[in-house]
Amino acid sequence: MPLRRPPAPRPRAAGRRRCRGGLAMLAPVTALALALLPGPAAAQKLTIGVANPVSSADPHISNTTSNFALTGHVFETLVARDARLRLQPGLAESWKPVGDTVWEFRLRDGVTWHDGKPFTADDVAFTIGRVPNVPGSNGGFAGAVRPIQRVEVVDARTVRFHTARPHPLLPSDLAQVQIISRHAGTGAVAENYNSGQASIGTGPYRFVSYRPGQGAVFRRNDAYWGAQEPWTEVDYRFLPNDGARSAAILAGDVDVIDQVPSNDLARLKREARLTVSEIAGVRLIYLQADFSRSGAVPSVTDNAGKALERNPFQDRRVRQALDLAIDRQALAERVMENTAIPTAQWLPEGSFSYNPAVQPRPQDLARARALLAEAGFPQGFRLTLSTPNDRYPNDGRTAQAVAQFWTRIGVRTEVEALPWATYLARGPKQEFAFRLGGWGSPTGEASYLLRNVLGTYDRERGWGSPNFSRYSNPDLDALTERAITTLDDTAREALLRQAVAEADADLGILPLFLLKNAWAVRRGLTYAARADEQTLATAVRRAE
Repeated sequence: MPLRRPPAPRPRAAGRRRCRGGLAMLAPVTALALALLPGPAAAQKLTIGVANPVSSADPHISNTTSNFALTGHVFETLVARDARLRLQPGLAESWKPVGDTVWEFRLRDGVTWHDGKPFTADDVAFTIGRVPNVPGSNGGFAGAVRPIQRVEVVDARTVRFHTARPHPLLPSDLAQVQIISRHAGTGAVAENYNSGQASIGTGPYRFVSYRPGQGAVFRRNDAYWGAQEPWTEVDYRFLPNDGARSAAILAGDVDVIDQVPSNDLARLKREARLTVSEIAGVRLIYLQADFSRSGAVPSVTDNAGKALERNPFQDRRVRQALDLAIDRQALAERVMENTAIPTAQWLPEGSFSYNPAVQPRPQDLARARALLAEAGFPQGFRLTLSTPNDRYPNDGRTAQAVAQFWTRIGVRTEVEALPWATYLARGPKQEFAFRLGGWGSPTGEASYLLRNVLGTYDRERGWGSPNFSRYSNPDLDALTERAITTLDDTAREALLRQAVAEADADLGILPLFLLKNAWAVRRGLTYAARADEQTLATAVRRAE
């Protein structure tokens, strides 16, 4: 097989070092004006306000974008991703298959941990062994390393991964796994990472502190193997309140905010002191019915309030009716205020395995009512739609709009809006009749959602963990399995496009829209917008 060597990474732009003097001679100005000026003091320390608090500084405990972004300042992956999710060299300078079931990775020379000890293949082997066995984790990144049966340390800079069968997605999977050291990580638990004791990485920033519910502080790693970062210190603050986040960037309290609130987006774009960076993201907002039972479903009744004897969502015609009742364009334009893209799949156009034939169906209320009647519900029924109200932009408002659409076809819908922590605790117990959820595909290809959200739940196999509703389609599972074991990229993409079409036909989920990702930065800075939503100090640079 030919060597698969990715292109060399672009060097990070080094910060300007020329000092601009004369500040002492300036007339007094307001603190706000000073905060918004791109002067040398502001250029050395960077303050970021992020919407989603992070649960731990342990890089393996929680598979969320916000956790991965925070710990990614300190720890690195073998394979990196650029802003558009294309694979790039990370701690591995190259990789290649050396057989149908063996991948060989060549590690960078001269990389050291923050304490000065050398990074070696033994640290990689240690990391792969820890990931599935992290105390206190709800699964974390175990799925990314599950295909690996054995790690072979060839020498200090060469490691081979042996899999049970062909696994072409291994480089992509390993882009999710941050590498830790054996000497700092042995026996370490989350508290050791939160305190900084075990937070010794190879990344561009060193760990200073982590404050639950507040944020983290990082200091530049001057011994970093790559180009030096312009920021000597990064203050990474958790600002979950939308209004507070917008106010902070306008007041100059922070230099960058993520998840620009949709109701503030137009105003911030007009603000001369700020710049807004946007990109089509890979975060899908979707709806999913309960598939875990064939009989009565909690909070689903007839119009008199009596529980239905059978689960209506097991009938595809009912799912089709609910799908046709939704006006996705209205959701994107009115509820999301043009910060979302209507979709019938889960990747933006141009992505690997995007299927151009799968497009959102226009709203058709008459056809929706007819389908309900064919399924035996000419008078409709009643249900509760459950949603988080603090996890995704406008999540509660979106659910309310969907409830209105469904009520118009005779499915009288009430909304149960819950804090994320409560929603997340109840979801795996199959307590929701219908739910609103979100899923990001950081791999930039279709199999990630197929395996996780639509894959039949199988703990041993590592499929379906976030498939709270327990949807199961054996034919779709088999098609996904064929795709992820096909080494040829062209053949694999064709299979994945076929799977996208099958998922659209069966409606195991009802895709609504893809979120646009937006960041606001103060004048004098730029942000390289990322499709995976990660908010990183390494993406912030001085404007040229």
